[in-house]
Amino acid sequence: MTAAVRIGNCSGFYGDRLAAMREMLTGGELDYLTGDYLAELTMLILGRDRMKNPERGYAKTFLRQLEECLGLAQERGVKIVANAGGLNPAGLAGAVRELAARLGVAVTVGHVEGDDLLDRADELGLGSPLTANAYLGAWGIVDCLNRGADVVITGRVTDASVIVGPAAAHFGWARTDYDRLAGAVVAGHVIECGTQATGGNYAFFTEIPAEQALHPGFPIAEIAADGSAVITKHADTGGLVSVDTVTAQLLYEVTGARYANPDATARLDSIALTGDGPDRVRISGVRGEAPPPTLKVSLNSIGGFRNQMTFVLTGLDIEAKAALVRRQLEDALTVAPAELDWTLARTDHADADTEETASALLRCVVRDPDPQTVGRRFSGAAVELGLASYPGFTLTAPPGDGQVYGVYRPGYVDAAQVPHVAVHADGTRTAIPAATDTLVLAGAEEPALPPAPPSGATRRVPLGRIAGARSGDKGGSANVGVWVRTEAQWRWLAHTLTVDMLRTLLPETAELPVTRHLLPNLRAINFVIEDILGLGVAYQARFDPQAKGLGEWLRSRHIDIPEDLLP
Repeated sequence: MTAAVRIGNCSGFYGDRLAAMREMLTGGELDYLTGDYLAELTMLILGRDRMKNPERGYAKTFLRQLEECLGLAQERGVKIVANAGGLNPAGLAGAVRELAARLGVAVTVGHVEGDDLLDRADELGLGSPLTANAYLGAWGIVDCLNRGADVVITGRVTDASVIVGPAAAHFGWARTDYDRLAGAVVAGHVIECGTQATGGNYAFFTEIPAEQALHPGFPIAEIAADGSAVITKHADTGGLVSVDTVTAQLLYEVTGARYANPDATARLDSIALTGDGPDRVRISGVRGEAPPPTLKVSLNSIGGFRNQMTFVLTGLDIEAKAALVRRQLEDALTVAPAELDWTLARTDHADADTEETASALLRCVVRDPDPQTVGRRFSGAAVELGLASYPGFTLTAPPGDGQVYGVYRPGYVDAAQVPHVAVHADGTRTAIPAATDTLVLAGAEEPALPPAPPSGATRRVPLGRIAGARSGDKGGSANVGVWVRTEAQWRWLAHTLTVDMLRTLLPETAELPVTRHLLPNLRAINFVIEDILGLGVAYQARFDPQAKGLGEWLRSRHIDIPEDLLP
């Protein structure tokens, strides 16, 4: 086949727009419809579901979507590939077959399993987690599609794999077609987060007409036989597909120039982006390398119990009020929690014209293995200070019990030790061998800096006047990708936004390990900030536990920018 294959996405996370599957099936032509339902936090949620009911552990909303759309997909000849199986792909595949029988829709359902390593976690040196799931690649999906599956359910495959699989099956790619596979990995990375590629969470969102920004359409990757792709969306849907929206998503939750996947390592420093008409962006030039010999494993555990109380401090003497209530509460706790953290957010303004803007927020977070220690003993002690503490004492919530919190950590195992199995509708099973041609992942050689910009008059303004940013979580770390639009701006950015400058602009990173990666083809810099999220998203180490706003904080910081670079 030589014509491009049209692969759409209808889910970027568990909880995304329910109507998206129908919108994508009715909005225009597709060959495949994919959905990404899993994240590190989702695996913890599904793990707790499975504890309550061993037959669960999958994304239930996927079944709700199929109830309305399974017949529609069959009528239109659209095959569906989704990782909604979570911790129980076989269970979800069975539920889809039952649904199809009830609806009278004749579909063939296959699934991919083998990623769940929980029963072998200890022997693999992974400890005793609640969930342990290896990130599989695309070849189990390929096998299911080649055997006639209309719906393929997977567990924990990489986010891009649900797109790579259909492309590889459609064109008959070989496992060593690394450039083609890497091109599909990049296209998959762009569309797997849904509307983040079509104007959602976009730094320059004010440039999108208000009506267009209201209801962004979901993205489509038109992938060609050589692995190049065009990112687009259905006609007459909201949002925007531009070089900037695609760049923003390319920088989301990545590290350096090498983007490792189980099927190929994509070189992000080889990507070329060009406009291809309204709401169309072409991705070309992607180079690929052999995948690493190990697979990443998502490990989630129950860390204990967590609770928090937030005090509102209004008006004068904010620091003194915070110091008083802090001493009082710590003195009142008869059993000290294992962890007790205080954060004062100075959201107050001097001479404010509303009470809310005159107020600061003091948050106390406690964690402990014992739910009693962080339950009413803690929150009740905070409430009891109501008439005995600082003037204007008030809390944002009544006392409550502690809640379970999770801990995430990554693990790595030899790919040959992880079963990868395609299970077909007739019950036959195909073992997918691990890659034999592998390349240990290493950092790419740092590109040379562009020529230094000429000196000239500057103006102190927010960095976001010329730069976009996208940030997100990487386990306990976070990344912040920053890009600019012109070559002159890039020369300035590459020389100015150093690790030291980042630490100055974002003081919370001052004591943390930070790595900078230059991506000249995208006019972008990606920073990886280690340990800023503690033990992962579910640990809630900071008030923005997934680091989604970190890039916007950076854009809001003031810096001296040459006047001739400003719009």
